[in-house]
Amino acid sequence: MEEMRLQKFLSSAGIASRRKCEEYILDGKISVNGKQVLELGTKVDPEKDEVTYNGKKVELQKNDYVYVLLNKPIGYVTTANDQFGRDTVLDLVKKVHKRIVPVGRLDMYTSGALILTDDGDFVYKVTHPKHEITKTYTVTLIGIIEETDVQKLRDGVVIDGDYITKPADSKIIKIDRDKNQSRVEIRIHEGKNRQVRKMCEAIGYKVLALHRSKIGNVGVKDLKVGTWRYLNTKEVDSILNSNK
Repeated sequence: MEEMRLQKFLSSAGIASRRKCEEYILDGKISVNGKQVLELGTKVDPEKDEVTYNGKKVELQKNDYVYVLLNKPIGYVTTANDQFGRDTVLDLVKKVHKRIVPVGRLDMYTSGALILTDDGDFVYKVTHPKHEITKTYTVTLIGIIEETDVQKLRDGVVIDGDYITKPADSKIIKIDRDKNQSRVEIRIHEGKNRQVRKMCEAIGYKVLALHRSKIGNVGVKDLKVGTWRYLNTKEVDSILNSNK
């Protein structure tokens, strides 16, 4: 087997996303053949070199990768372990007997589509903005939204002080004047923290409910909240190729 960059090896072994694995290397958590490695350019031979993460040996998966689609409920955090003892999404997929990690994040108060897998390359491709994998959100807003405000989302808005979001395919789904609420669909391929909420706040609306309905072309419409299922090869490929 050919040599590969250490961070790619770690992500391919299901440790975390490639970006997170780079942090582990810089934090001194990775050793190769008994020696701590702090350089991101380090290459390893998966068949000859022994790699450890926090003292535990890391090996590439020899079995087929697992891809789980979860319809995440509100109230669960998207992390493997929570320092505050809150429920995590891994509590919902305990019957999966492999070490899987969430692909990206949904905040505690957001529901919907979340993929968990042991395929590090898949994690990288879906979460990195350069691959432009679209995520579709249904947003319930307080107030009656104007078409001119939806156009602002399409054009890009300023969040986090100076960041201008990429143009987002957005449309009004429903207006409920009795409840003074609007429902909007927003499609983005970026991954800024709480981005959709911040985008809506930037045009003057408070988010009442946020649900991610699709990742790429795969959605959770027929999946009960709190339940999960395995993705098949065709679905995995469709997500990776959804921007083409």
